[in-house]
Parts: sequence; structure tokens; C-alpha cells
Amino acid sequence: MAVSANDHDISVLWERYKGAEPDPEIRDALILHYSPLVKYVASRVAVGLPQNVEQADLVSYGMFGLIDAIDKFEPGRGFKFETYAISRIKGAILDELRSIDWVPRSVRAKVRSIERAFAKLEARFHRSPTDEELAAELGWTDQQFQQTLSQISTVGLAALDEILVAGGDRGETLTLGDTIADGSHGPMGAFEVAELRQMLAQAINTMPEREKIVLTLYYYENLTLQEIGKVLSVTESRVCQIHTKAVLQLRHRLAGLEREPV
Repeated sequence: MAVSANDHDISVLWERYKGAEPDPEIRDALILHYSPLVKYVASRVAVGLPQNVEQADLVSYGMFGLIDAIDKFEPGRGFKFETYAISRIKGAILDELRSIDWVPRSVRAKVRSIERAFAKLEARFHRSPTDEELAAELGWTDQQFQQTLSQISTVGLAALDEILVAGGDRGETLTLGDTIADGSHGPMGAFEVAELRQMLAQAINTMPEREKIVLTLYYYENLTLQEIGKVLSVTESRVCQIHTKAVLQLRHRLAGLEREPV
């Protein structure tokens, strides 16, 4: 009879799987037990992606990340598997999306233009520029600026999980979304995660109140964009624009923090 996580305590399954001779049936039971994590991560990544990107495809990409996490996880270190697995699942999905290069070059160019304008204006004003100031710097109307933010969001480029930051001398990378959920990233390096959490908090605290609220509700409280819209009394599309602008600001600020001398 096949092994089932329902029939055994999960810690016992881990102990048996990480023994001298790993049992493929126990591995399959662990995959089945943790498979809802893949659907959860895929649904989060799917927010804002084009309709031609099927969530079922994201799930299939994420399963490779789950299997990799199960094979590499070390239960004896006392860290939470779910947090470690989520980061691996996200990484597998995003790696596959990048490999098929589905983001148009024109959109990438617009992202770089907005980031340059933000850096220039923030240096000039010593504060976050307004939408109107950014639009003027870019030579766009306010409507064109908002439409561009919507376009960037639609292709899913401006997601916090897309911001990869080098994690120390070992050459590892961490997504900033990983640092928010949980600090127990032993397999990935607890020191690097703690450092990134501090950098992220510092960057977010300097942002305008509305952007801070959107990032906090979406990434910390796991609210949907629609739910955040109800909190702020704005449309879901407007929340999407605010989220996109906030993430682009974080890219710039975190890059700046990394360049600062220690």
C-alpha cells in the first residue's frame, strides 16, 4: 500500500525520507502533502500576468521547485519547510517565465525610463516624486503615465518577487518577497535574510503613505488587490498602478542601499 502523509506524522515521514536509503514512496507522499503550496504560490504569481499564461502551467513549473525543496531540505536544522519551499517554488516559476522571455522589450524600456526619472527627481527633491512630476520628467501626460503603469503591471514585471538580490559571498540569490513572509531561512542563509529584511523596511519607511499601505496589505497581510481597493476606496486597477509604482521605487532604493558603504 502506498505511503500517505495522512497515515503518518509528517515529521516521521521526513525522518524516514532523509534516512540512509530514501524511499521514493515517502518522497511521493511528501510531494502530495505539500502540493497545495504550489497552487498557492502559482495563484500569487498569476496576479497581473497576461491571460495567455495559464495558471496550470505555473503549477507545473512550481512542482519542480517543490521537488527540489524536498530533496534539499534539512529538517535537522530546525527551520520551517513551508517557507523554504515557497521560495524554491517561486524561483522555479519565475525562472521558467524568464526563460521564455515573454515580456516585450518595449515594456522593459519603459520600466528603465521610469526608474531613471524616479532617481533623477528624488535626487533633486530629496523626496518621492509625485505621479505628475514623473510624467512631466518623462514628457508624458498623466494619462499616459498611468496607462504605462497598468501595462507594466499587466505583463507581471513589477512584482516584488521579481526583485532578486545577491545573498552574500556564496553567490545565492533571494527574492524580497521571501524575506517578508518568514525569517527562518536557514538553508538560504539566515544572516542574508535578516539583512534584506532590514534593507526592505528601511526602503519602505521612506515611501509615501499610500504606497506603504499597498505594499503592507498585499505582501504582509496577503490581501488581494480588490480587497485593498475597498480599504483605500479606489478601483482595483488604481491599486495595481500604485503597487507597480511602489515596486519600481523599491528597485531603485534597494539598489542604492546596496551601493552604500557599510
